[in-house]
Amino acid sequence: MNYKMLKTIEWLFRIGVFMCFLGHGLIALGGNIAWLPYLEIVGFKGEFAINVMFIIGILDVIVALFILLKPIKIIVLWASFWTLLTALMRPISGESFWAFVERGPNWVLPIVLFLILYKNNQKKN
Repeated sequence: MNYKMLKTIEWLFRIGVFMCFLGHGLIALGGNIAWLPYLEIVGFKGEFAINVMFIIGILDVIVALFILLKPIKIIVLWASFWTLLTALMRPISGESFWAFVERGPNWVLPIVLFLILYKNNQKKN
């Protein structure tokens, strides 16, 4: 695969991860009460959970912007780790295991983006 094709694929993955984090970040900033059970599992309740969700929303939007504008590898890895954790919260909170499976692309996309960034970096050197 040539470098130009790899850069095109990288951009498609960057846009996909950006959209995932921007969308979830904006939903969290709106205080989506449907997400409160996930925060309760880790001990955040009531108004404090809403405040934590707001902070998570801000961080998600920041991650989205980094992924789109300047994808730093550690932030890309964080994106994958964070989305894996949030996907796992579904079955842990009593939802179906399929709720986790459905969110697979949320954490797989950043892993692939990381690998592409790693490969692109090797091509430059």
